[in-house]
Amino acid sequence: MTVSRVINGADSVRPKTRDRVNASIQALNYIPSNAARSLAATGDIRVGLLYSNPSSAYLSELLMGALEQAGTENVQLIVNRFDSGQTDLESIAQFIRRRTDGIVVPAPLCDRRDVHELLSEAEVPAVLLAANDPSYEFHAVRIDDHSAARRMTQHLLQSGHRRIGFILGNPQHGSSFRRLSGYRDALAQYEVAFDEAMVRSGLFTYRSGFEAAEELLALPGRPTAVFASNDDMAAGAVGAAHRRGFDVPRDLSVVGFDDTAMATAIWPELTTIRQPIADMAGRAIEMLVETIRQRRTGESGPVRHEILPYRLVQRESDAPPSS
Repeated sequence: MTVSRVINGADSVRPKTRDRVNASIQALNYIPSNAARSLAATGDIRVGLLYSNPSSAYLSELLMGALEQAGTENVQLIVNRFDSGQTDLESIAQFIRRRTDGIVVPAPLCDRRDVHELLSEAEVPAVLLAANDPSYEFHAVRIDDHSAARRMTQHLLQSGHRRIGFILGNPQHGSSFRRLSGYRDALAQYEVAFDEAMVRSGLFTYRSGFEAAEELLALPGRPTAVFASNDDMAAGAVGAAHRRGFDVPRDLSVVGFDDTAMATAIWPELTTIRQPIADMAGRAIEMLVETIRQRRTGESGPVRHEILPYRLVQRESDAPPSS
């Protein structure tokens, strides 16, 4: 591999190629790992998991799946939270400094082309988790967010709702817009006109869901149901409804997405989409370790993009509209 030969000072690299690679290393803030050059002898594997989702419930599921699979594979797992004060490339470079053999990159970083370029230049194996547009260079694991959101919206429409508010997730996450697209497709299927006033933006946090729901419930023709793009925001919507004296689900149906612990920690328990977060994280670790081991033996396999199944979980937070 050209980058490795430059780092190791091999004489076989042409001067122009060496200059180009060194320029890329400097521009991309790549930090060569001393351990990476000896790992084939030691057999140790260290994998990194980058995290930036603000939901602690989502993080819990993510870590549970990643840790369990890392234990099964007998590899070391290093977890690093992406700091909003860092650049995307700095957060990846931190893992290279920590001598990781491969990285699981979740949204939104997994959708950044400059991140893909850094990983490619550094020749670091990676698996993209919940990517909006998976790169042909890297393995990826996700669910069909569009289909899942369409299914949930269909569920509300089948119950008789026609004024359905939608709380968009963090706009930096591609899944937010895939879920919005699924919502819109279901409305079109039932010949319900899309109304921009029924859509509010959130950040995947309880507070943002609360504030978005407050705006929706203040509309003259308020929604009879609210579909939030994750469970934290749905919990915030339930809180906003209770603050206004609305009964959930008699006066307002509220549904979420993810089926994290938050979904059953509030009253009423949330109807939601079950996203197998732990399974996705575990599968990402499994694919990453497999790739690392293949590279060590000089083998390679096809790039795989896997879509795991979701399911709608009906609980107590939705019902047919009262009027």
